[in-house]
Amino acid sequence: MTLPSLLSRTQRRFLRQQAPARSTSLSRMAWHRFCRNKLSVASLVVIGLFVLMALLGYLITPDHTPYCNQQYLELATLKPFTRIQFTYVDDGLPKPSGNPIGTMLHGRPLGLTAIPTYATTPVGDSLDIEAYTGSTPNHGPLRRVARSQVVSQGTRLFPLGTDGYGRDVLSMIIIGSRVSLSVGFIAVLIALLIGITLGALAAYYGGWVDNLITWFINVVWSIPTVLLVIAITFALGKGFWQVFIAVGLTMWVDIARVVRGQVYSIKEKEYVEAARALGLGTFRTIFRHILPNITGAIIVVAASNFASAILLEAGLSFLGIGVQPPMPSWGTMVKENYSYILLDSAHLALLPGLAIMLLVLAFMLLGNGIRDALDIKG
Repeated sequence: MTLPSLLSRTQRRFLRQQAPARSTSLSRMAWHRFCRNKLSVASLVVIGLFVLMALLGYLITPDHTPYCNQQYLELATLKPFTRIQFTYVDDGLPKPSGNPIGTMLHGRPLGLTAIPTYATTPVGDSLDIEAYTGSTPNHGPLRRVARSQVVSQGTRLFPLGTDGYGRDVLSMIIIGSRVSLSVGFIAVLIALLIGITLGALAAYYGGWVDNLITWFINVVWSIPTVLLVIAITFALGKGFWQVFIAVGLTMWVDIARVVRGQVYSIKEKEYVEAARALGLGTFRTIFRHILPNITGAIIVVAASNFASAILLEAGLSFLGIGVQPPMPSWGTMVKENYSYILLDSAHLALLPGLAIMLLVLAFMLLGNGIRDALDIKG
């Protein structure tokens, strides 16, 4: 007869209540430590909002056209929260499909002629449209259209105004977030792939392999990052995907150095020696038994590199060798509108600059929060 069978139900319940609670996992402890850091949590929320904004894309932009490139030259440099009356006329343009997924990813052509309007005057079966010119009313050119061509009339709000070409600034900032987040994500993936592989192999094998890889790391480290990115961009050409590769090929050095140092510190641990004794292969030992124990350090460096990638992409676009028009980019917006800083439309350059600063700061604070949460000495 076993001991539990000799105990009454009440006694067994009492023993279960007195038993110590199951120890909290290390990941849950790290998460609780992270949640106590208000700045880090706020930065995570900001990044989440930017990611959501980038994913929804054209579904939430006031301008749904591809690249938000609907231009109204007569509406150039409007102030934020300006309302303009529009008359939408069917001139036989191709009608876009209403696929929401396609619209979210690529936008949707307007399919109508949008005329900024001062006033309309009915004349029999026609309508005289007094076009908006940006000056005083009653001096705009008139256009007479059949009433059957007029689809709708109404006012449109420009929450952040328009740029020098009459494009909606808010729409361009929303779509520009896609470029910054995409470049950061793809570039960090490329950097992680190269940096983790080279750093782990250098530390694991040591000897001439370590000397060779360390020499290569130091050579790349000695070249200024911006100059190296510009050189790679010139070699690959200008464009969206070329920026991903150029930035990713210059950011792996930090990761390689961190991984090399971390692997050196734990490659002589008992569990690594046990894996070797069991005859496990090199790559299985590194990627299944060593790298999972240095994930925290890699995540911290990756968050920092994400912020650096956003800054690099903005700098390349500002110099004109990054993402090319008409694709919106925060760096391109700053380049096109920095001359307005001395005029009365400084917000055209300050708003995309503020978006860059906010997203970069959020990633830096997130990296600091992860570092503190994973610090067992804290």
